[in-house]
Amino acid sequence: MRAVVKDSIAIFSPQGFLDATNAQSLLTVEDITATESLNVDMVLVSLKKVIFFNRNGLDTFVKMLSKVRAKNRSIVGFCDVDHKKYKAITKFYDDNINFSVFKSRDVAALFSTTFKNQQKNVLLYSDDKSQRSAMAIELHDNGHNPIIAQSKAEFDEKRSNGNYDVVIVDTYLGQMGQQVAARVTGNAVIYTVSSFLDNEISDSFNISYHNNSLNVGFRLFIFDAYKVVSMNIHGLNFFSKLASAAAEYNATICFVGFNFEKTQASFKETLEDAGILFFEQMDDILKNKQLLNDLGASSSGAIKNKRALNKVIVTELPRFINATVLTIEMMTSAKAQKEAAQIEKISIQNKEDKIASSIGFYGDIDGMVILVFPQAIAKQACELLIGEATDDTELILDSLAELVNILGGKIKTLLADEKISVNITLPRTYGSIDDLLEVTQDRKGVQVDLSFANDKFLFFLTR
Repeated sequence: MRAVVKDSIAIFSPQGFLDATNAQSLLTVEDITATESLNVDMVLVSLKKVIFFNRNGLDTFVKMLSKVRAKNRSIVGFCDVDHKKYKAITKFYDDNINFSVFKSRDVAALFSTTFKNQQKNVLLYSDDKSQRSAMAIELHDNGHNPIIAQSKAEFDEKRSNGNYDVVIVDTYLGQMGQQVAARVTGNAVIYTVSSFLDNEISDSFNISYHNNSLNVGFRLFIFDAYKVVSMNIHGLNFFSKLASAAAEYNATICFVGFNFEKTQASFKETLEDAGILFFEQMDDILKNKQLLNDLGASSSGAIKNKRALNKVIVTELPRFINATVLTIEMMTSAKAQKEAAQIEKISIQNKEDKIASSIGFYGDIDGMVILVFPQAIAKQACELLIGEATDDTELILDSLAELVNILGGKIKTLLADEKISVNITLPRTYGSIDDLLEVTQDRKGVQVDLSFANDKFLFFLTR
């Protein structure tokens, strides 16, 4: 089965059933080799004529698409999916979707450079906030006018009352961002736990992610425990050790909604002695700004381990810089100029009217990217991502976090193409540069000073 190429988009069109046997018989080595050599923007598999598919059937195509992307950097994925097919694909691959899914070929074309500057008015919605932001930035860069619906109700209202060239729904940009089993609200990392907290928690909890979140500068961790039934001694020991490790970073761990009806009351005393705090409702923390600050959501504290950059990270530095520059250029419609680069402690000459964000990566290599934004650039990002101008500091910081999360996804993809596997933490934001400097004190890294339309911007890569 050969791909049909039109307008720099190559499309495979399998028919009937897609399971492991059928998919392998449809796709040959020659088909893959031929596609790798094509000079196209996108390589997609149309599911329009597919009656049934399972995970094994899709995997055959996913492996091929991964090879193609590594070869020619094309956007790869699936298209022509109805809502049922979209939900099935996202459920199969859950938090590890490294390919794109487009509602239709027309939607896919909006993200192709071949159709740049056609100035389409595009209404878009996704349940995933990071996806909404990623799509808006890519559409904006391609010369379109994205209108973002922030909720399903808003989307339905805009769709019925507005006149749009294209409506985007059931679409996922797999090369952007990363979903993790956590979320960030007000610079607090919130984990969701359920059922029985026993010895399995040590296997299911991503301790590497947690440790790298500490490394990035997060200091408040909340466990959403509304659905927890009980905890045994193994769970008790795990969380006691987690709290002891957090104390070395001056970090706080809280439990919300934990019902001790089926758990020994003495366990609560033991956990409280270890430094863990208990609250009945999430809003008791998140809607109390002073309490958030007291618990550590606005503080950073010194990093316990300070490590030098290694050769691998320095070698990959241009990829980090390029991903950063491309993302900011998309957002500001201004070309970047590199003014200086040095290996030293972070140096910020003027701390006024600046905010910052950091994101960690870990795996084959590990470290942290820090971006310091002038307020003007941050406001532009916010305007693009939410569809209107604002001076709301919290909203600007949330938008900045979305932007940095997208950047982290770009970096992850670029490194994957070089066979360097990393995961990324959620971004941490800093409304105060002094809070940022608490994280980076005595850390050496590579600092690159950039300028976008005379606005100064700082990139810092460290470990």
